[in-house]
Amino acid sequence: MKTRFLTLLIPLALLLLSTTAVSAAPPVEEIVDKANKASYYAGNDGKSDVTMTITDAQERTRNREFVILRLDATDGGDQKFYVYFKKPSDVRKTVFMVHKFIDKDDDRWMYLPALDLVKRIAASDKRTSFMGSHFFYEDVSGRTVTEDNHELIDETDKFFVLKNTPKSPDTVEFASYTLWIDKTNFLPVKAEYINKAGQKYRVVEALETKDIQGHPTVTKSRVEDLESGGNTVTEFHDVAYDIGLDDSIFTERYLRRPPREARR
Repeated sequence: MKTRFLTLLIPLALLLLSTTAVSAAPPVEEIVDKANKASYYAGNDGKSDVTMTITDAQERTRNREFVILRLDATDGGDQKFYVYFKKPSDVRKTVFMVHKFIDKDDDRWMYLPALDLVKRIAASDKRTSFMGSHFFYEDVSGRTVTEDNHELIDETDKFFVLKNTPKSPDTVEFASYTLWIDKTNFLPVKAEYINKAGQKYRVVEALETKDIQGHPTVTKSRVEDLESGGNTVTEFHDVAYDIGLDDSIFTERYLRRPPREARR
């Protein structure tokens, strides 16, 4: 009887060891790296048509329609973004362009067709409203992962939960933000921002995701301003990756003369 009991215990112990090994969370740096790549680096480049609905506290709405083009220099590294506005008429032909860098502040330009003016957007303005919406300029290209300290604070069956604290708190309006990352594909699905008074004031959430060309992709998202009561919902249509964008598109010459990839 003792022999049989010990024989049963051995595979049970091995099973427990195996289960423990499988469920152990990867290092937080690995989670952050995979989440960053899942969010912003699908394919070598990408294009999407975007509709944005901005709702204020009085439930009045405004709409925006634009195209986003993206080109990666390296996977997880420097990138370029080109945003061309199609509607409504008061923002039509406006262009926003970003050169995102891993080791220094991003370069950002805005072309205002009504004034025929190209202006630079200062690094200090990156966390201000993007075209009157509740998204920020920084949300378009994403926050560089090296700007924050990351801590794994919880793990559920579905999510890794990370607390992220800015290394330079004087440069941002938040004290920290908590990020929920899908364990199956490492796509971030929710972020809650805490202000310097310790209150939650901003929530960004993926409302819909799809698999596109083998890449998990957010196709509908919402940002809520809990202080003003407003929100902005963004929907992504006709998403495509690896379409062969040329690097010349992401230069100042195309701010006034949008390329066909943005217009069609």
